[in-house]
Amino acid sequence: MAKQETTAGHTNPAFVNDEGSPAGVNKAAEAGEAAVVIKKKELTKEEKQEKFQMLKNVFIISIAFMFLFTSFNSMANLQSSINKVEGTTALSTLYAALVISCAFVPTWMIKKFKAKWTLAVSMLGYSTYIAAQFYPRVWTLVPTSILLGLGAAPMWSAKCTYLTQVGTKYAALVGENAEVVIVRFFGIFFLFFQSTQVWGNLISSTVLSQGKEIDDTPDEIALLSCGVNFCPGTHAENNNTNLEKPPEAQIYTMASIYLACALLSSVIIAVFVDPLTKYGEDDRVGSSTGKSGLELLIATFSHMRHPYQLLIIPLTVWSGVEQAFIGADYTAAYVSCGLGVHMVGYVMICYGVCDAICSVSFSPLVKMIGRVRVFSMGAIINFAIIITLRYWMPHPDDFLVFFAMAALWGVSDAVWQTQINALYGVLFTDSSEAAFSNYRLWESLGYILGYLVTTYSCMMTKLYFGACILVVGMLGFYAIEIWERKKGNHKKNQV
Repeated sequence: MAKQETTAGHTNPAFVNDEGSPAGVNKAAEAGEAAVVIKKKELTKEEKQEKFQMLKNVFIISIAFMFLFTSFNSMANLQSSINKVEGTTALSTLYAALVISCAFVPTWMIKKFKAKWTLAVSMLGYSTYIAAQFYPRVWTLVPTSILLGLGAAPMWSAKCTYLTQVGTKYAALVGENAEVVIVRFFGIFFLFFQSTQVWGNLISSTVLSQGKEIDDTPDEIALLSCGVNFCPGTHAENNNTNLEKPPEAQIYTMASIYLACALLSSVIIAVFVDPLTKYGEDDRVGSSTGKSGLELLIATFSHMRHPYQLLIIPLTVWSGVEQAFIGADYTAAYVSCGLGVHMVGYVMICYGVCDAICSVSFSPLVKMIGRVRVFSMGAIINFAIIITLRYWMPHPDDFLVFFAMAALWGVSDAVWQTQINALYGVLFTDSSEAAFSNYRLWESLGYILGYLVTTYSCMMTKLYFGACILVVGMLGFYAIEIWERKKGNHKKNQV
């Protein structure tokens, strides 16, 4: 069993090296087995109707998540600007609750309520967090963040379960490869999901721009408190009008729109999505491998003995840290401080569009130039931005620079979100559930660290902290690649 774990990445034909050839030898090919060709079949009228129903469910779930995260992502982006310490404290609490939830809640809740109602009920947790924005205090934001965090893990697990199960049934119905169909369904989902940065931030910027004067900018002295000089809790002393909290009427308008979107997402699931029992949900036992929550927790920590898992932990933590940075630190210290809170949404739209486009583009790019070059590109972009933010003082005259920084960060984020997920899937084929549980655990820890640093540290510390995490993460990634190359060469010499 231990031997299988240490060679999981090497024997997986999906583990492609930079020359485009498998790093390991396909065992099926060695055995001379013929590839199975799956042919599409003609469908009856009833089968066509069932096919339509399956596709309808995929699109409805995607639309529901689009409404939900249109509200949540945009409100989270504004927390460090409108709620300052309370907002970022609540966000760090949210991800701490998510870590606990990942270990214990999903298996039990999906078994108890089934996938459809797990989705509908969990989404209501997001609505409570949005509702707390009408009276944002520690005692309203933190409890609703905990509720949201506890519901987030089962919600995402139920979504994955639903799409995977329906994808498998759809593939059997139409005569396609199940893996191809499941990837296609997840592609449809993330196409809708990535668009949330556009719609939500467009709403926030439109609302917050009302009544904003074009020449309403702070003086040069006040701008000196922005950028690398930004420290939480000291901005009020510098008389920076950009950092004044928006009028409550605007916050209430924005929160009302977001609350309606969040509630609508739950209603959409409850009314329009078919129960997964229609597609064989009762054939599944708990998690995808039948593990209980406690068994999955034990498997998660046992999986950390795998050397690859230890090496990839820092890069996984970086994935959470960098998302917290762009959503809390960059928006507060640079965009809000230099341009105004009303511009946060517009800048984050630019970030979201670039992130979405690159997320779609990087999979074929990896096949063309190799995974190492794509990862290195993401790291170089992040380092370049960190160095720029260290020395660039934000000023309204540098209007396009604010958008350029966000756009480039979106490019690098697309690398981490798509390729780290793919790397986990490639390296740990024999223990995917425990591996992805580790992914959720360490990325959530990255979010927690990011928001804690945001709450209590100045920007200079945050930049150095992020750079250190990224350096350690890339060293771990390169170590994995070197290890795999050596094993591949050793294997070739034995053949």
